Amino acid sequence: MAKAPSKSKSSTRKNKLNREEALKFYRDMLLIRRFEERAGQLYGMGKIAGFCHLYIGQEAVVTGMQACLKEGDQVITGYRDHGHMLACDMDPKGVMAELTGRADGYSKGKGGSMHMFSKEKNFYGGHGIVGAQVPIGTGLAFSNKYRGTDNVCLAYFGDGAANQGQVYESFNMASLWDLPVVYVIENNQYAMGTSVARASAEIELFKRGISFEIEGEEVDGMDVYAVKEAGEKAVKYARSGKGPYILEMKTYRYRGHSMSDPAKYRKREEVDDIRTHHDPIDGLKARLLKEELATEDDLKALDKEIKDIVKAAADFSLDSPEPDPSELWTDVLREVESV
Repeated sequence: MAKAPSKSKSSTRKNKLNREEALKFYRDMLLIRRFEERAGQLYGMGKIAGFCHLYIGQEAVVTGMQACLKEGDQVITGYRDHGHMLACDMDPKGVMAELTGRADGYSKGKGGSMHMFSKEKNFYGGHGIVGAQVPIGTGLAFSNKYRGTDNVCLAYFGDGAANQGQVYESFNMASLWDLPVVYVIENNQYAMGTSVARASAEIELFKRGISFEIEGEEVDGMDVYAVKEAGEKAVKYARSGKGPYILEMKTYRYRGHSMSDPAKYRKREEVDDIRTHHDPIDGLKARLLKEELATEDDLKALDKEIKDIVKAAADFSLDSPEPDPSELWTDVLREVESV
């Protein structure tokens, strides 16, 4: 049984929301939700092949963290990555076209769901190997320090990847060299299908950096404002030259690990309870209405706008041509025999 995210101070604070910021958070999370719902539909129709890991339920994490960054900061994550791309302001059309394996996708239709990148948006993937992005993100942070910039790298990974050895090698190097990296553990509580309590001796994952003298804290990852508050603290810490920081985001995925996962390891009642009492989008919507920062009609109009954007992205992805067969030989490192 998953433990529901604890209510944070941000969740119950009495400060009135800033309307512009709150509506942006709502819009950004809703875009991710509607995009992922459409991706799930296209997968069911056979238009998306291979693995497809949806981010539905976890939208507050990347939305809140992205609000803490400045131009030049980098983002890297694992294979549940569509939400991160959208949060980095990558074009939904290009993301969806990559999902359908088309030439207009971010990786020219050759990367699919798990392998997309955008140097222009400082998004470094999208990685299919569990935990592989953590040492790469640590390397990005090293490059920031080596070049004398004040940029910070956000390296996202899940509770399953938190048991990978390369993660701790990265922790050690980052702490030893005071690298400007924030490790964001998106603890959706089930990894690929095994609960944290069954797979981890230490279930408070923010403590995993203690032996490397890395600060860490647990955050309600279903509350975008709690995420932003903790994120600002962590990013400021890393940017100031103090070294790495760990944020464990207690979150929850509503769908299976991937589209092929029926998620029989948990009860439907558990999922329904989280949706009813902790949904990040519904929670923010309730506050917007309660504080009279938006009306039901305002939010319905916003939802329609988002649905139109997602529909346009889906249509674009299906109209885009498939990659030319010659693309098989591009972007591939080949050893050439000397004559």
